[in-house]
Amino acid sequence: MNRFQNTGQPDWDWWGRLWPTPGATLRRLGVADGDTVAEVACGNGYFALPAARITDPEPVYALDIDESLLEECARIADRQGIENVVRVHGDARRLADHLPAAVDVVLVANTFHGIDDRAAFVRQAFDALGPGGRFVVVNWHDRPRETTTVAGEPRGPPTDLRLSPDETADSVLDAGAFDLERRVELPPYHYGLAFERADSGSADVDRE
Repeated sequence: MNRFQNTGQPDWDWWGRLWPTPGATLRRLGVADGDTVAEVACGNGYFALPAARITDPEPVYALDIDESLLEECARIADRQGIENVVRVHGDARRLADHLPAAVDVVLVANTFHGIDDRAAFVRQAFDALGPGGRFVVVNWHDRPRETTTVAGEPRGPPTDLRLSPDETADSVLDAGAFDLERRVELPPYHYGLAFERADSGSADVDRE
């Protein structure tokens, strides 16, 4: 199993410069108390752990192909007293097969740009969600990499891999499975899109 392109785990410290309040970001994107969540390519848990605080006692399934990162996520969860993170070692291309039950939210943070077959992955996200479930994508804006700096250094994926919000939305909507529910700007360099399973009815687009 190989990682998606340019989706390695960044240093926690500089990640914190971009996302000082990841829990608040997740709430803006619709993650709510009592949800069950699956985070794809969770790394060491920078989003999975605050998601678990929001959803407690419901589980957050933290999926990654790197066992060492999952172990680190578990250690941090132990230190923070978080008990509802469930580590899942597996390939995101078979997401639905790795989950014991349908979830309310599938979260993909800073990974969607690197997925080779996005349509197939979107179908996996659909299959992993229950009725009314939401598919949440957080990604880098399509700006030249040299302009997205953290602590004076260019960060993020190569410029040619980056996707605009419209390109990301089209990739999901073209699969025919979701409606766009919400678009959120996440300064300085990111955006978030929240989609709802189309079989749950039409969505009210909220462009913040």
